[in-house]
Amino acid sequence: MQNVLVPVTMFLCITYVIKLLIDARMRILLLRAGGADGLLHSLLQNEEQQRRHAALRSGITLLALAGGFGLIQLLGWTDITPGAAAVLVGALGLGNLCYYGLTRRMA
Repeated sequence: MQNVLVPVTMFLCITYVIKLLIDARMRILLLRAGGADGLLHSLLQNEEQQRRHAALRSGITLLALAGGFGLIQLLGWTDITPGAAAVLVGALGLGNLCYYGLTRRMA
């Protein structure tokens, strides 16, 4: 398993770094072009909102997943069964639905 995990993780890290570099390059080009200040301001504000929503989504889904693990522990399940997997997947889905509901209410 380790022979597969390291190359996949390295590929994901390299891909993420390339995305960050492309985003930074686009920001630099927008600044140099001297476009409308309103456009640049709205772009930066949108990115900030996306970061906040990403943090909110991660927090809610991880909290729901932790609740699923807690439920499995409470029920005393020690083996990986379809029921245990269903609890975890259901908790993850519930977390995503809670995130969706909160973002709809905030908008």
